[in-house]
Amino acid sequence: MAVVLAVDAGTTGVRSLAVDESGRVVASRYQEFPQYFPRPGWVEHDAEEIWQAVAGTLADLVAGLRLPVAAVGLAVQRETTVVWDRREDRPLHRAIVWQDRRTAGACERLEQEGHLAMIRARTGLVLDPYFSATKLAWLLGEGGVTAGPDTAFGTIDSWLIWRLSGGRAHVTDPSNASRTMLFDIARRAWDDELTGLFGVPASMLPQLGPSSGRLARTADGVVPGLAGGIPVSGVAGDQQAALFGQACFEPGMTKNTYGTGSFVLMNVGREPPPPTDGLLTSVAWSLGDLSADHTAYALEGAVFVTGAAVQWLRDGLGLISESAQIGPLAASVADTGGAYFVPALTGLGSPWWDPHARGTMVGLTRGVGRAQLARAVVEAMAFQTADVVVTMGRASGHGISELRIDGGASVMDLLLQLQADVTGIPVRRAAVTETTALGAAFLAGLAEGVWGSLDDLAGLWTDSAVAVPAADRTAVTTAYEGWSRAVARARHWA
Repeated sequence: MAVVLAVDAGTTGVRSLAVDESGRVVASRYQEFPQYFPRPGWVEHDAEEIWQAVAGTLADLVAGLRLPVAAVGLAVQRETTVVWDRREDRPLHRAIVWQDRRTAGACERLEQEGHLAMIRARTGLVLDPYFSATKLAWLLGEGGVTAGPDTAFGTIDSWLIWRLSGGRAHVTDPSNASRTMLFDIARRAWDDELTGLFGVPASMLPQLGPSSGRLARTADGVVPGLAGGIPVSGVAGDQQAALFGQACFEPGMTKNTYGTGSFVLMNVGREPPPPTDGLLTSVAWSLGDLSADHTAYALEGAVFVTGAAVQWLRDGLGLISESAQIGPLAASVADTGGAYFVPALTGLGSPWWDPHARGTMVGLTRGVGRAQLARAVVEAMAFQTADVVVTMGRASGHGISELRIDGGASVMDLLLQLQADVTGIPVRRAAVTETTALGAAFLAGLAEGVWGSLDDLAGLWTDSAVAVPAADRTAVTTAYEGWSRAVARARHWA
């Protein structure tokens, strides 16, 4: 018996798991790290603090293990942009987080200059501050970073592999690369026209490797108690990792992860579909190599704020003292009293892609209290997901027969039932809610022979609960119509 170590380096914290050959999580550690908001709409992380959280959780994890470690897998927050000095092994600026909106003006200028159609066709993305390219261009301009021979760019996966390998490997995989806006998803390669457009020297870019395959080895001493020479053999963006962890291996299979944001992904097979309004196309994963035969693509709807709204209720407004209180408080009332919350705290993602929208609470009366506000936040999670699922079902050509869900908020039975009612399809909650980390473990273990095939992995997936749509969905349909009106208000705030 052996275990695979999986690191889920998310937006607000790091979770490290040990997964055995049966797919069971045998140990887990978690550590938050600080968030920085230097200006309205700006969101930053200290990449060194993220590394320390990774090293700390891994050290605690391996200290209690009695089984050998077969491999390490990484799932990471995507688009967050890190630049560092290879020689001095230090970040050159705080990382600019995927939620950051400082480059909204740059995106608008690029669209006005006529670059959107090429970018959309080449990358599967839209011109939005969400993605890495404009963040990196800002760092190399207003951010004051000089692109010298030792200057490296990477998303969080590249930075962590660099540190785990002791500075020997500067690498990424197609799932993360496809979120940078510098990557041709059809050719599965960095694109010279795009790097030229954004002023990114090729010398800064990481090498490309598969999502499941040996990318590096751990170096001695970088993590206390973790031996050197362990293969780092799995890496994916957190949402693609969750799709893999949910065993969505066939075209049409769909999942939603309720994390800091919510992300609905559908496996659409080996060919990237044409650009679809309101949705993104990304590489889901490449297994073993970067060839078309070993690559899967995903349609994606990205919702920027779901769990982050709970954190805001806790830390910003003080309405709850712990995030776990949101479910029971929301379930203590039958409805919101007519209140709607649109959590456009960093703009709106899919299917609207409106960076200027702002968070909005409408329909307030004196009958609306803490519980009603909590329920409005939970309902917003379900309604935002429904906006994406409706768009995805129309665009994909695949009927969505069920939605597999995971992430922290998925533990709420209220959310599970609301999601089934508003979408009109069964919703299945994974038995292992941390499927992002589980997907990283599966990718790494598949590469190292811990599991022999996708069929083996599919056999490990189970659900813990299923919600089917209620027979009478009148109330939720009416509420969803009210939500749509509230979204229109949020979009016209400016």
